[in-house]
Amino acid sequence: MRQMLKPLAVLLIAGFAITSCKKEVKDPVQEQISEETLAKINGHGFGTSDVQKVEEGYLVEGDIILSEEFLNTMPGGNFLRIAETEQYRTTNLVDGPRVITVSVSSQLPSSYIAATDEALARYNAQNLTLTFQRVSSGGNISLVKGNGQYLASAGFPSTNGSPYGQVKVNSRAIGNQPQSTVATIIAHEIGHCIGFRHTDYMSRQYSCGGSPVNEGASSVGAILIPGTPSGPDSGSWMLSCIGSGQNRPFNNNDRTALGYLY
Repeated sequence: MRQMLKPLAVLLIAGFAITSCKKEVKDPVQEQISEETLAKINGHGFGTSDVQKVEEGYLVEGDIILSEEFLNTMPGGNFLRIAETEQYRTTNLVDGPRVITVSVSSQLPSSYIAATDEALARYNAQNLTLTFQRVSSGGNISLVKGNGQYLASAGFPSTNGSPYGQVKVNSRAIGNQPQSTVATIIAHEIGHCIGFRHTDYMSRQYSCGGSPVNEGASSVGAILIPGTPSGPDSGSWMLSCIGSGQNRPFNNNDRTALGYLY
């Protein structure tokens, strides 16, 4: 989620006032990314602009972590097209039915526990094959304290059908946002953990403003989800950017996409 939180009326989750997952701070000196690595990132269907080397591998599209292990696998899976500017992409999916536990680090504000509960309740209300449950520690997905130029970051499911195991949440960058906004950010990152791509995949300009940015082409095919619109979907929980104080519970098209996968 390339989120940007600008004071009071700025976009949050993908790059409005603080580009989705980025905050207005000086860019650190970035390690040069090899052409071979960029080719692998592109081959998996991800954008290659503004790629950053991080501890877990590479940060792409503002809030998505790609590990070396993932990049060395063969691209595959489903590319779910909802509309020309609304697309969800997943390479691997989580095996179900199963219960996915989620824990919240004590280094995060205590208010994030209630925000996490709200995010999990949104998923559980959809009666999916995946059920989410918060635990005190050691969750299948652990929310930990993050730092840097993003609001939050996560990765995609592993090849063995497990969700990505960690969401880094930059509470300093998020600041004093209402619970519903924090819940939306957490639900967005969990969406990545179980295989969802940004809704405005083909042009992040839709939710983030600025120049059109295509996050990358994909060679894994496209599946049109029946019953979804042919135009932009302003309320999706997986849009790249979100505004300060904004709440994005699942809309009808989100529920269609969730039900299609799980």
